[in-house]
Formats: sequence, C-alpha cells, structure tokens
Amino acid sequence: MKKIPFTFCFAMLFIACSTKQSTIQSNDLKNMTPMQSSAAQSPSFSIANLSLIPHPQSISAPGLVTEIKSLVFAHGDRDKLEQYMPWLESWPMPVSTNSSRVANVELYKYDDVGYKISIIDDTVRLYYDKDENLRNCLATLLQLLQLNKGRLPLVELSDNPQFSYRGMHLDVGRHFFDVEDIKKYVDYLTFYKFNNFHWHLSEDQGWRVEIKRYPKLQEIAAYRPQTLVGHYSDKPETYDGKKYGGYYTQAQMKEVVAYAAARGITVVPEIDLPGHMTAAIAAYPELSCHGKQVEVAQKWGIFFDVLCPTETTFKFLENVFDELLEIFPSKYIHIGGDECPKEQWKESSFCQDLIAEKDLKDEHGLQSYFIQRIEKYLNSKGRSIIGWDEILEGGLAPNATVMSWRGEQGGIDAANSNHDVIMTPTSNCYFDYYQSEDKDEPLAIGGYLPYDKVYNYQIIPEALSEDKHKFILGAQGNIWTEYMPTFEKVEYMGMTRMATLAEVVWGKNSKELGKFGELLFDHTTMWTAAGANIANHLLEPKLDISVTEGKGVAVNLSNALAGSQVFYQRPLDSSVKELVSGSIELEEAGDYILHMEKGKLKGKSKKITYSKHLANTGSITLENPPAAKYSGNGPQSIINGIKGSDEKYGGMEWLGFAGDDMVATISLAEAAQSVELRFYKGQGQWIYLPARVRIYDAESLELLAEESNIETEDKVATVMMKLSSPSTKLIVDVTNYGIIPAGKQGSGHAAWLFVDEVIIR
Repeated sequence: MKKIPFTFCFAMLFIACSTKQSTIQSNDLKNMTPMQSSAAQSPSFSIANLSLIPHPQSISAPGLVTEIKSLVFAHGDRDKLEQYMPWLESWPMPVSTNSSRVANVELYKYDDVGYKISIIDDTVRLYYDKDENLRNCLATLLQLLQLNKGRLPLVELSDNPQFSYRGMHLDVGRHFFDVEDIKKYVDYLTFYKFNNFHWHLSEDQGWRVEIKRYPKLQEIAAYRPQTLVGHYSDKPETYDGKKYGGYYTQAQMKEVVAYAAARGITVVPEIDLPGHMTAAIAAYPELSCHGKQVEVAQKWGIFFDVLCPTETTFKFLENVFDELLEIFPSKYIHIGGDECPKEQWKESSFCQDLIAEKDLKDEHGLQSYFIQRIEKYLNSKGRSIIGWDEILEGGLAPNATVMSWRGEQGGIDAANSNHDVIMTPTSNCYFDYYQSEDKDEPLAIGGYLPYDKVYNYQIIPEALSEDKHKFILGAQGNIWTEYMPTFEKVEYMGMTRMATLAEVVWGKNSKELGKFGELLFDHTTMWTAAGANIANHLLEPKLDISVTEGKGVAVNLSNALAGSQVFYQRPLDSSVKELVSGSIELEEAGDYILHMEKGKLKGKSKKITYSKHLANTGSITLENPPAAKYSGNGPQSIINGIKGSDEKYGGMEWLGFAGDDMVATISLAEAAQSVELRFYKGQGQWIYLPARVRIYDAESLELLAEESNIETEDKVATVMMKLSSPSTKLIVDVTNYGIIPAGKQGSGHAAWLFVDEVIIR
C-alpha cells in the first residue's frame, strides 16, 4: 500500500511568526462583527465541506470556499508557536519567518473561552486561551484544508473539549510496528484532537524497550520463536515456525516522543507488571518465584509466569524505570496491573512469608503491596501511575489513576474513593473487537463493537453521583494487536472507531448518530482517497429484530445513514428488490437479502437467515438479565429464529451472562415437543459452556429434559433435547459453569455464559 502523505492537500502553505503577542479578553470576542465577505460573491468559489470531527460546539458559514493559496503566521507569540513548529515544518511547503510579509493568519490569546477560528476573505484569525487550544486551532485548520482539498471555507467556529484526557492506545507487544508506522498513528491522533498516546511496550509475547542495563531484554525478550496461526480458540493449534520480534532503541523512542510533543500529544508508556511478564522472565529467570528458564510466549492469553516480589525484582524494575523516565517526560507512567495469576505466589514460601510479614490479607493484598512499592518509587521521581482496574483489588495505591476496562464498576469505585479515572470499558472502547457482523470480516479476537455503539457511549456512568463526576478525566480507545500483524490491519480496525470516540470524548457536538454518520461518511471517503485502509461500514443496514407475541418476527430499520435507502429481497421472490418502509415482516423461512444505497454508492449485502419455529410467536421472560454490554436486542434475541455468528459472540443475537444462570420462561401458542439450544465457547475470553441444562413444564414444574454433558471442539455447541411430554409453557434453566478453576484462562473469576437461539418445535 502506498505511503500516505498526511497533509496531502497542502500545496502552498507558508508559515511566519513574529514575537508580537496579541491578547484579548473573552468579552471582546462577543463584540466581534458577524462574518462578512465580499469574496462570497465570487463565482469561482465552491461549496465548503465542514464535516469536522470532533464537530465544533458552534459553527457558521456561508457555505463557500475561499481562494486563499498561502498562509502566513505573522501575529502571535513566537514562543507559544515554537512547540508546534516541527509539526508545521513537516507539512510539504516552504517555511518563512519574515514577519514583514503580508499577514493573513493572526494569532490572539484570550481568556477562558477555548478556541475560535474566524476566516473572512483572505484573513484567518485564531483565538485560543491555552497552548492545547492553540494546537486544537491548528488541527481544525488542518481538517478544513484536507476536507476542502487545500482551500479554506469562509467560516466562524468556536469550541472547547469536555474531557481533559482523550486517549488512544496501541499494543506493540503482540505485533511490532516500525517507527514510521508509529508516527503515522500519532498523525491520526493529531487529526482527531486526541492528546494522549498510550504506548503498550511490554507483553508476554515480546519486550519492545531497549534497556541498556539489561541487554538480554533486547537479545532474548524481544523475540519469540514462532507465532500462533488463526484464532486462540482454534483446535488443533498451529504455528508459523518463524522467529518474530523487534524493539525500539532509546533514540527511536525519544524521536517518537518529540514527534508527538510537537503535535500536542503526550506519550504514556506502559510496562505491564507484575503479570504479562513472561518475555522479561525468559531473559532473566531470577525475576520469577521458581527461577526456571521459560520461553517468550508464542500464543495469546494469560500466563502463569509472573514477577516475584523480591528485592531483586524491585531493583530490576527501578533500574528499568530510571532509563524509561529519561525517555518519557509524561506525568503518567502506566504500570498495567491486570490479569496477574496468583498460583505461583500461592506455591511460593517466600511470598507466603512476605504476606505474613507485611500482615497482608492474601495474594490480592500482595499485588497491592507490589503496586504500591512501584508507585512510591515513581512518585519519588515526580511521576504518577495509571493502572488497569485490577489494581483496586487488595487496596488501591494512594495516588493511582485507574483505567476502568472490565466495565464501569472499577471506574465508579475509584471515583467514589476520590481517585482519578479514565474510562475504557471493553463494551465501547476495545477496537480489537469485530466492527461488523459480515461473515467476510477479517479475523478478530471476538465480540462486536460497531461504530454506533462507540458513539452511544456515555463516559460518565449514570450510577456516579454528580459530585464525583470531576474524577472522570475522560476516555480511551484500545487497540490490542493479537490479530493485527500489519499496520494496515491496525488502520482497518482502528480508524473509524477512533474518529467516533474522538467525537464522544470531545463532547458529542454532532448531537445524534444520523448527523455524525454524515460527517464520518465524508472522512471515510477522504481517507480512502488518501490510501488509508479505513473500514467503511456506514452503508451496512442497522437493524433491530423484534418478536411480537401472537404475531411473529419483524425487522425494523434504525440508525440509517442520512440520505440513504435500504432495499431487500424475500426468499420466495429473490429477483424483486423492494424498498424498506418501516419494517419487514419475516413470514417465510429462508434468506432475506438487504443492502443500503446512498446516491450512486451501494453497500455490501447483508443476509438474514430466518428459521421458523414455535417460539417466534411466543413470549419470553428472564429471571436474570444479561450483562448490559451483551444484551443483544433483549430477551427476544434468542427466540427470533435468527442464529448469531459463530465468531462474533458480541453480536445482536447472543445474550451474555456474567456469572449468572440463564433461566427463561417461554410461553407458546402450540405445545412443544423438542428444544435446541446454542452456546458459545471461548475460554480465552472467559466464556465457558454451561454445566447443565434442564427444561421444566412451567405449570407443574415437571422435569421434561436434562443434559449435563455439554462439550465441543468448536466455538459453538449445539444441544438437542427431546421433551418427555409436550408443554405450552417451558422453563429453560441453563446453569453457568461457575468459578473458573486454576490453570484455566480467568482462573478465580466467574465464567461468562453466552446463549444464542432457543429453537422450539
């Protein structure tokens, strides 16, 4: 794929700066005259594209584009602009500092209003209250130029972000990307006004940081013998047989940090501890409790080789951080703290003695002790730690900021304890999940997270009292790269949802999903033309499938892209294309083919395979609700006659239960003779098959069928059950696997139960 010139539209952009500073007060802005332009009458002007993401709080324009061909920064504080000069000088244009030239870009500093851009005739005025909003001015100017192919619209806009922390994460431990790719990633973050880049630099599968005091980290820990092929859950496991790895030199990391700083982005490094340290232990076995030689991990998941809390380990970590702090000037250092199995600590006499000596409650208390030791050291160096929400277990370190990833509860608990929080729940912020239910989607870890689900995310939890809102600093999108071996795949998985999260964490000024879809449509068109591998699922129909008791199943169109239409073809007359108007009644079994059109563009076809059975016209109630993030279209999702994907357990047809049983009461118009159920198996995601299924008559409570031997080598298990007597009202009782045992992924945690269609005949 060709190299993307990030500022491909800037053919003639000149920059000059004087040392004069212009400062005005916010009241002066209110007295500015409305935008007027004699140039607006020129027939040579064209309609402007104002599809800015994040969308501004206020924007007005005559809808025309100026013919300005050069920009000269001639008013403003040279020192303020100096920080961004390496970024500006990277644009493909001559750079001038001759302040005597005629100015058409003027910088003004003012108080407490965020930033404002005013473009009138050939004059561009940028107003800002602090350095970050000067950067946001420039990023907006950049978007306006790219969206308008190198020209500028006549426009006035004002804006200010809602949240102070707007972050994107990238894992380079599972797959490694070169410095130029990392810079390109930073460019994307700059374009969408993120201000933090969370660089995940260590993993079980590879250590990516040059530490001069420990050369084996580069020689051994940075490389794995081979890599898993296919999905973690595939059986039998296969490997590519190829050595894989790499690391960043300290000079390269400093280069990235400087590159990001020039664009107003802070790089937050992560060294994950005490778990996810197999690679480091492979280089230095004395860091573990057993001291045995291990290999750098070759597959994904959670590993039982973790750091032992000895003085040797703490000295190693202090030395590592001493070198890192010279590279990364960020306030925050991320220390992970997630997914740390405790089995080796339980078996270690040293750890058990330490627990007793420090009067710790258990191994969770030992992890808290570990984290607090590291926090105290980093605090002594003037830094603060961020950790994943597992650092709450056993007691939170005194000054830690929490990244809440296992849902919202960790963030709520931390905020209620007066700790700062960055929200990043899997349900809305994990961009390694599938973003479409299309069967042709490239391999992903699982789950289902389309852009509209990102857009609908509310960053401040409803359960949090208003006086605690101040502790929610913002949100972050995460890109874990187990299934992203190339940067092109990172673009595909990340860019659309990155742009969407940018809108959400800025303040969601687009107001509604349909309006935002229009903005995003223009951006996907722009990036595709530039050569970026951005995913475009905007022309996929968004469908809600409902069951009405006594009537049947209907497909309702929702969240359609403005200006688009959806067409469908029925199973018995597939040659006829019909326009969807409101909803489609699924009357006959078979394949319904739908697609969306906008103008001359046509999206991919989407197939709904409908299997008619007795529950389609029945009703269902659940004793335990599914988890909010895996609730599909509600309880009726599992009686609507449509099977969910065998790959994407997070889609609209699966219901996920976090540690709970699924107990469903289903009423039917006709007596049932048999029941078929489908369950998902994904132990890498803590999803286990049920321990038992029982079916009762709801009136007499007679046991009609039972199955307790549920197993499969595949990802989906199907259970067929013949009832001992017919019934029109059933209780389907599915018993959760329970607590995941030692030696398994997620050991010690309650298993997830995922249920798809309950087919009743």
